[in-house]
Amino acid sequence: MQQDTHPDYHPVVFRDRAAGYAFLTRSTATSDQTIEWDDGRTYPVVDVEISSESHPFYTGKARTVDSEGRVAAFERRYGGGGGGGQGG
Repeated sequence: MQQDTHPDYHPVVFRDRAAGYAFLTRSTATSDQTIEWDDGRTYPVVDVEISSESHPFYTGKARTVDSEGRVAAFERRYGGGGGGGQGG
């Protein structure tokens, strides 16, 4: 087996500044910045733009596509619904 083929896997804090949220996990990511965590230890910190706390899908603020409204607008614009093969 080859030695030293795997990257260093260590505790890292990922911080979402927009949401004011941070979590400690293990990763191969590195950073020159550090942060003191709740347990009193200092860990490297990686700032991320979006996390589960700020992503619209996870926060329930996702935009839903109004497909029925789009169909109605298409039918108004191009005539609709009769189905005779000829536009309206």
